[in-house]
Amino acid sequence: MMEGSSKMKICSSWCKSTSTRLLWIMVPFILVSIFFAFGNSKNSSSLSFSSPGWPFGSGKNNSGGKQPELVAVAVVKGGADREEAILEDYNFNSSINSNNFSPLTAEADQESEEQVQENQQKPQVVIQKDESFNISLEKPNEFPSLNETQALPIEPKIKKIFSNLERLEVRLGKARAAIKEAATSGNQTDDPDYVPSGPMYWNAKAFHRSYLEMEKQFKVFVYEEGEQPIFHNGPCKSIYAMEGNFIYQMETTKFRTRDPEKAQVFFLPISVTAIVHFIYDRNSKEHWNPMKQTLKDYINLVSGKYLYWNRSLGADHFMLACHDWGPELSKAVPDLYKNSIRALCNANTSEGFKPSRDVSFPEILLPGGTMDGLIGGPSPSRRSILAFFAGGLHGPIRPILLEHWENKDEDIQVHRYLPKGVSYYGMLRNSKFCLCPSGYEVASPRMVEALYTGCVPVLLKDHYVPPFSDVLNWKSFSVEVPVEQIPNLKKILSGISTRQYIRLQRRGKQVRRHFEVNMTPKRYDVFHMILHSVWLRRLNMRLHGLEYL
Repeated sequence: MMEGSSKMKICSSWCKSTSTRLLWIMVPFILVSIFFAFGNSKNSSSLSFSSPGWPFGSGKNNSGGKQPELVAVAVVKGGADREEAILEDYNFNSSINSNNFSPLTAEADQESEEQVQENQQKPQVVIQKDESFNISLEKPNEFPSLNETQALPIEPKIKKIFSNLERLEVRLGKARAAIKEAATSGNQTDDPDYVPSGPMYWNAKAFHRSYLEMEKQFKVFVYEEGEQPIFHNGPCKSIYAMEGNFIYQMETTKFRTRDPEKAQVFFLPISVTAIVHFIYDRNSKEHWNPMKQTLKDYINLVSGKYLYWNRSLGADHFMLACHDWGPELSKAVPDLYKNSIRALCNANTSEGFKPSRDVSFPEILLPGGTMDGLIGGPSPSRRSILAFFAGGLHGPIRPILLEHWENKDEDIQVHRYLPKGVSYYGMLRNSKFCLCPSGYEVASPRMVEALYTGCVPVLLKDHYVPPFSDVLNWKSFSVEVPVEQIPNLKKILSGISTRQYIRLQRRGKQVRRHFEVNMTPKRYDVFHMILHSVWLRRLNMRLHGLEYL
């Protein structure tokens, strides 16, 4: 009995001891298991991988939409090995992020490299993973959490570097949208200087918005190559004076930029009048060749030095010529003739002028170099002459006009040469209508002279595109008479009522500001209207060949 009792005591003691030992062994495992369960449920969204095929997927499972449980099985032998496992997980994720997302800072990179080197000196931790897995082990305080060391993974983004040309095109697109909105809305922006309105404009609101957009962002690069007098210079007192005036004002205007990357268009500062004056050889049978070669050499110079001509084949470049030979000389360079914007006084569609691409601007004669003494005239009731013309006999239309009306009628004053003592501008101011027939070319300063003096222009031209007709409705302030109707000229003009005539003259006075030449350009004057026409052409094109890096 005593032996049995002794055995039972020993067994009980051993059992208690064993139970205590088992309890001490099992409790940590139970605590760790509970901790793991709560840790997984709490941190399962910190970093997810949907499948081996897409390591940076959305984390959705195709089999039911529920995120699969993620398993991390590691051989853990005490605290040091556990720290090794955590380090391995941390470095694994760090390496993934640094290879596939935006770079880390230099400090973080250095820290990661040190940790990798440290891990390489320790026993490898074997990690087995299912199709997908999640790392959610808690780390001791001496190891920073994932959230503290780097941002959580996000969807990869490809950074797009926009070219300067693309930025320009975006801004031009916004301007187009603003103009379109203005054309259809009932609102119009206030303007302290002038608010376009009336039937003289095809769409006054659209024009006004377009003009304001031009002032806001239009930039022109002027090539500096070339020497005077053929380049960067031009006449300022002849009927071709607009060449010299525009070139000078373009090189001093606020619209000029010296950074070609900021320019929407590029100006070729060529004076065709100067080319004709200094290079044209009247006695040479091949007189066109030297002049055309000069223009060709200049284009070759700027296209070889800069990339902008070749980038667009000249489509965002423009030249300006008031001389009659401007259209012909532009044919020296096929891309200039076909692609570039040509601002021409001689806007003749039968000679290749394209209204959608080219710009028609007025030929303006300033005898004294300024408008002094040219502006203004009496009221309609004080104009005693029905119609007036005086000019040389050249071209196909003027002979017809003089044949039917020279010295034939007191109301239709048509002269080849004015009598001595008779003022040309005095006759303009005393006439209700001023006849503007074409000469050898369609351009003529008479239309602007009529507007200056309050005389209603009568256009006697074929194939002519009037200046700024993309904005201005010439029929609202002038009269167009077909050439075949010249014999009926008096009947046509007499048939215009006094009320209608007063409307025509008043509208002409209002649009006159668009034809005025100011030594210091003023808003809405002829210089700005030429620029605006170029601006419109640039708005109507979209350049391709955008660079993506």
